[in-house]
Amino acid sequence: MPESSHLALLLIGLLGGTHCVGMCGGIVGALSMGAPASLSMHMAYNTGRIVSYATAGAMAGALGEVSMALSAQWPVRTVLYLLANGMLIALGLYLMGVTRVLAFSERCGQKLWRHLQPLSRRYLPAHSVAQAFPLGLVWGWLPCGLVYSALATALTSGSAVHGAGLMLAFGVGTLPNLLLAGLLAARLQAYAMKRGVRLACGLLILGFGIWGLLGVLGLAPRVLRSG
Repeated sequence: MPESSHLALLLIGLLGGTHCVGMCGGIVGALSMGAPASLSMHMAYNTGRIVSYATAGAMAGALGEVSMALSAQWPVRTVLYLLANGMLIALGLYLMGVTRVLAFSERCGQKLWRHLQPLSRRYLPAHSVAQAFPLGLVWGWLPCGLVYSALATALTSGSAVHGAGLMLAFGVGTLPNLLLAGLLAARLQAYAMKRGVRLACGLLILGFGIWGLLGVLGLAPRVLRSG
């Protein structure tokens, strides 16, 4: 697994923050239902969310490891890399508004979410770190095409530890946008939803996916030489 995957997922989390703000900005903005939430509460909420991402990454990495162990390793790994980079391409196009293909993956996650969402009511309104952290743990499982795209990369890692590390890097990448969404609320949401911002972020993530796909197909070195 290339070490650059951690940096790539951190950047994808950062660039995909426009999607995060659109989906979760209202949640973090209303973390305390109108009362001024402290930075420590927002940090606790986001820490819980990132812990859930890392847990999901560990599960995806373990699943990838089992898949590789049960069959010829390299063909399976190649298929998983193709899937991961295909998901990144879909995410880039999704952010650009070209296609809604990732909405299907979000609908698939609704079954699990229906069972988890009622748990969040125990912690709302959140008035303390002790409430914000478990609220973040629950909301980390919100169906999200951005998260699923990152999980596809974690699947290629071949181990629970590496999968968790990749999703931890991704979660840290999403942190600045969601912290700002909580502190600046509507102003950041309006900025993040601007077409130019989403188009630029989508193009960059699309580039990650295309470059990764070229790497899997062995074409990236030729592109560099021709440049």
